[in-house]
Amino acid sequence: MSTEFHRIKQLPPYVFESVNKLKANYRARGDDIIDLGMGNPDMATPSHIRDKLIETVNKPKTNRYSASKGISGLLRAQAKYYARRFGVKLKPETEIVATLGSKEGFANIAQAITAPGDIILAPNPTYPIHQFGFIISGGVIRNMPAAPDENFLRFLEKEVVNSNPKPKVLVVNYPSNPTALHASLDFYRDIVSFCKKHDLIILSDLAYSEIYFDTDPPPSILQVNGAKSISVEFTSMSKTYAMPGWRIGFAVGNERIISALIRVKSYLDYGAFTPIQVAAAAALNGNQDCVNEIRQCYKSRRDTLIKSFSNAGWEIPSPPSSMFAWAPIPEKYKKYGSVEFSKILLKKTKVAVSPGIGFGSEGEGFLRIALVENEHRIRQAARNIKKNLFSDI
Repeated sequence: MSTEFHRIKQLPPYVFESVNKLKANYRARGDDIIDLGMGNPDMATPSHIRDKLIETVNKPKTNRYSASKGISGLLRAQAKYYARRFGVKLKPETEIVATLGSKEGFANIAQAITAPGDIILAPNPTYPIHQFGFIISGGVIRNMPAAPDENFLRFLEKEVVNSNPKPKVLVVNYPSNPTALHASLDFYRDIVSFCKKHDLIILSDLAYSEIYFDTDPPPSILQVNGAKSISVEFTSMSKTYAMPGWRIGFAVGNERIISALIRVKSYLDYGAFTPIQVAAAAALNGNQDCVNEIRQCYKSRRDTLIKSFSNAGWEIPSPPSSMFAWAPIPEKYKKYGSVEFSKILLKKTKVAVSPGIGFGSEGEGFLRIALVENEHRIRQAARNIKKNLFSDI
């Protein structure tokens, strides 16, 4: 019997594993690790959302199986959010599905729409599920540039003209994880026009729609006239409302594609626990001051990171959005590559980050730094780095 299963063989070694093991070993011996690796929000979920969860969980009927596509009140709340935030009208019954976070949504939409050998255009570097959800489903990935510029459009045209079979899906992610790049509505207009002409499905990941600092609020691709005919967009409550462990996200847009996702999900899950869905609806419908407070918290951490790391000798571009900084490896350490430098950083400074190559081959030479520690801890990380990596500067 073969020792490896077919789909597992399609997946590369988990590049974060060696760094995570080292981090666990240091913690086991009592070391204080400043963990800027995983994008795992550390803030408390706003109290009115928690209160609604507690209120609802005490009602016995809410302990039963829930609705796989999402309870009607939650779907209506998401429709109101899109109308309020983007001016986009959505039909809750047919154009919205609640997902167990955007990651599950991407994985299952890949299962729903991918046939073996389908060509999928996905950014590089990017959040891994954008590629591996399709690889697991039998798709073939072709890399696209991450930056939303003229080169992206030229590359897109080249891929469509030269590919046989023709690509089926284009994945976009702005604000981007890990690069923090963001796109304009004009860029979305260009790709929607092109993809409609060439019959491509667009999947847009908008998980960081509310985490922005030095830019206008990020647009939705569904704001483009006619985009809904070929597009589905994913959002998440994890970052917007500090609800990562609650696992609530959404897919919205094209009715046919949403229907396919609902069909797949109906075989796989009964939806999130009903009290969580009720609390999520309360978050979307309630006072949004908490969203701005969370945004300002990330901005303060961003500013602290950029300033303190610069003072330590490490110049990092200031991200205009998202909860990540995309940091080039310092010149004197570039020869080690992102995985080995992540280990050096952890060993010498007790600061954990994510190696850039974990987000694709084009991520080599970079590290992703998550804004998931408070300002005091970020400044401490900078002091550790200056003392142990740049003491000669």
